[in-house]
Amino acid sequence: MDRVAARRASGATVISLSAGEPDFDTPEHVREAGIAAIRAGHTRYTQVAGLRQLREAIAAKFRRENELEVDWRDTLVCSGGKQVIFNALAATLNEGDEVVVPAPYWVSYPEIVQLCGGKSVIVPGGSESGFKLTAQALQSAITPKTRWLILNSPSNPTGAVYSRAELHALAEVLLAHPQVLVLSDDIYEHLIFDDQEFVTIAQVEPRLRERVLTMNGVSKAYAMTGWRIGYCTGPGWLIEAMEKLQGQQTSGASTISQHAALAALTGPQDFVRESRAVFQRRRDRVHELLNQAPGLHCAMPQGAFYAFASCEGLIGKTTPAGTRLDSDEAVVNALLDEAGVATVHGSAFGLGPYIRVAYALDNVSLSRACIAIQSFCRTLLG
Repeated sequence: MDRVAARRASGATVISLSAGEPDFDTPEHVREAGIAAIRAGHTRYTQVAGLRQLREAIAAKFRRENELEVDWRDTLVCSGGKQVIFNALAATLNEGDEVVVPAPYWVSYPEIVQLCGGKSVIVPGGSESGFKLTAQALQSAITPKTRWLILNSPSNPTGAVYSRAELHALAEVLLAHPQVLVLSDDIYEHLIFDDQEFVTIAQVEPRLRERVLTMNGVSKAYAMTGWRIGYCTGPGWLIEAMEKLQGQQTSGASTISQHAALAALTGPQDFVRESRAVFQRRRDRVHELLNQAPGLHCAMPQGAFYAFASCEGLIGKTTPAGTRLDSDEAVVNALLDEAGVATVHGSAFGLGPYIRVAYALDNVSLSRACIAIQSFCRTLLG
């Protein structure tokens, strides 16, 4: 993002396919709820764990959409989903504890683990497994030091979605290792395509519920990334520990943002359905165009708003500007410098050689970007 900003500042035209946020405005009724909160004077501290009304709405969401029997006291509101993860790991990890992180992974998972004194055990999941963790791979990764498993479905960066059967297989392994907690990052829950079923692991295997932290937020589903509201539910002892930590760290999330999040969760849900349909159409188009680029191969994403394309066919080539493409990072740098398109290299997510394309952009810009990528690839492979 810094390189994109610098090139734009120098006068270059850049189409950015690197941002992990919806390009839509926050729904109007949600924005109005934030404005109303300001006008009503709701500008002071809330309880550390969040407004009771919002926590009740969160509990109702988990009951309604995820079949989790959740009381409002079992919830916690944080300043973004990232704080949920940080609170959970900081409250539980001792030096040297291990966290199983399937790759490709969101870039912050290993960094947060390290900051909290833990050690990430990276378990690669390539295209042959649909970029997903298998039960056999999980079993091999668990040791007596394992404290957490992090699951993300739909996935950033691949768009992979775990099925009920796949989660059940992972749960069977976890039941034999009672020391292992599970962090289920469901932030892209509502961005799932082709009428697929979304399930979360605590829903699939109720016997794990006392060991699962299920996290979500309003950022992706309601285009509210800047409002900074994440939330979670889990065992009482863990929620209490996370709340204590947050009380000495940031205290409660923004009061105004909490009122807006309440409107998002309890108000009309048309935006969720409509934006999902838009993203699915974009997904179809981007998948088609990327697979027309020589040297690229892109599996069909099942959710989120990312395409994860193999660029193995470009490795070893030299660009017209004389840049030798010896890695996926070199590929994305050349795409930016020579084609004016910003993507992210797969090795940043723990698996190369791939490029991640975020299709959270208008149709015209997406088409222009993909055509520029095609042209760039043709100069390398004819």
